[in-house]
Amino acid sequence: MAQMKFMCDAERCIECNGCVTACKNANDVEWGIQRRRVVTLNDGEADEMSISVACMHCDDAPCMAVCPTDCFYKTDDGIVLHDKDLCIGCGYCLYACPFGAPQFPQQDAFGERGKMDKCTFCAGGPAESKEEEYEKYGANRIAEGKLPLCAEMCSTKALLAGDAQDVADIFRQRVVHRGHEDGAWSNNPQASADNLAYDAARKG
Repeated sequence: MAQMKFMCDAERCIECNGCVTACKNANDVEWGIQRRRVVTLNDGEADEMSISVACMHCDDAPCMAVCPTDCFYKTDDGIVLHDKDLCIGCGYCLYACPFGAPQFPQQDAFGERGKMDKCTFCAGGPAESKEEEYEKYGANRIAEGKLPLCAEMCSTKALLAGDAQDVADIFRQRVVHRGHEDGAWSNNPQASADNLAYDAARKG
C-alpha cells in the first residue's frame, strides 16, 4: 500500500505562492484559514530559501497522540485526517504539531476558536454525502485518482506529492543531477546528525 507524503525541494521553490492559491481554490476554506503557506528563510540574503509547508501527514503524528477526543485517524495510505464533528477546538493539536498545520477560524479561548482545519492531502474526510464532505473538508481529489492540487499546480515542481518512495526517488535523482553522485544518502561529514539542515545540493 502506498504511503502518501509531501516534500518541498527548497532549491526549486521560487516563493510564487501558487500552491497556497491552489489550495484555497480547491478547498474553499474559511477566511483566516491557511492550510498551506510558504516560509522564506534568510529573506533578502544571498542564501535565501523558501519552502512550502502544510500538514506533513506524519507516520507517528503528534496531533493524534494529544487529541482528547480522538478526532484524528489515518487512512490505509498514510493520510492523517480528522473528524470535525468530534473536534472541540481545544488547540492541543496546534501545540503538538511542529509544522503549525492545525488552523482555527477564531483566536478565542478554549472551546471558542471553532473547529480545527488542516490540509487533508485533498482526501476529504468523514461525511454522509459529497456535498457535506466538500463543505467540511474541501475537495477529495484522491478519490478521483488525482494528486493534491497544490503539488499539481507548482510551476517549478518544487512541491512533490505522492507515494513516499516515488517522491524520494525523484528527489534523489535531482540531487544526483546537481552533482552529489551518491544521491545524498552518504557518510558526507557535512550531512551529519548535528547538521540535519545540510542541503546535499550544495558543495563545500
